[in-house]
Order: sequence, then structure tokens, then C-alpha cells
Amino acid sequence: MKTTFVLLAFLGMSLCAHAQKAVLPNAVVDAFSQKFPNAQKVRWNQEEADEWEAEFYLNGTETSASFNPAGSWLETETEISRRSLPAAVKNTLDSQFAGYKTGEVAIIDSPAFSGYEIELRKKEQALEVQVTKEGVLKHKRMLKDGEDND
Repeated sequence: MKTTFVLLAFLGMSLCAHAQKAVLPNAVVDAFSQKFPNAQKVRWNQEEADEWEAEFYLNGTETSASFNPAGSWLETETEISRRSLPAAVKNTLDSQFAGYKTGEVAIIDSPAFSGYEIELRKKEQALEVQVTKEGVLKHKRMLKDGEDND
């Protein structure tokens, strides 16, 4: 009897959790398909109430793109290695962030910014910086403990 009760309780909680899952809007799927027709292995998740993110491969490269529920494109992020950064960006990192170790590096493209987003760490301090292709530092923010740069 106890086992049946536990099983029914678990089943009820699972159904409630499933019912609360948000449905991917058709406008988002359509906008994504138009912008990235060659995307492969697409996985969707809802980042926030007003943002859907697709993680996928494009030409063999891990990529993510965000859209609002109406289907408007917000941002594309493509992971790259530090070696792939232009010399101007590397020079900015070396001169303004000496002693920091480079973490994740990505090409960022959005209506507001096009360039690179780089995670930097030095001891307990973690930063996320955005640098243009020409090596101009546009944004810097401290990351909280356990936070990554998504």
C-alpha cells in the first residue's frame, strides 16, 4: 500500500511538472528555421519567460541563438578557441587583463553588438568581457560565484 501511494504521488508530481512546461512558440521555430536552415541537432530551452534559446551545430560548430516569443532574433553565440581570436583582441586581453586565464570564448552577434565575449579568471575573480573585432573593450562585468557567461 505504501509503495502504491509513493508511486501515485510521484506520478502526480511528474504530470504537474510536465503540464507547467512552456510550449515553444511557432513564431520562434519559423524564425529559427529561416535564419539557420542548415542547423543540426537542435535542442531548445526556455532561458527566461521572454527568451527561447536553441543550441545546435552549424557547419560542425557548436552554436546557440536566442529569440523572443514573437520570433524576433536576439543573439547568436558561436564558441571558438582563444587561438582563433584576432590579434587586436588578444592584444587588448594581454594589456588590460594581464594575469587572467581565458575561459570560454565566443563570437557574439546581436542587433546591439558584434564581436567577442570572453570569460576571464584570476584567482577567485571571474569576469566576462565583450571586445570588438578591432580590439575595443565595450563591456566588462563581474561574474558571481558559480555563474558562467551564458
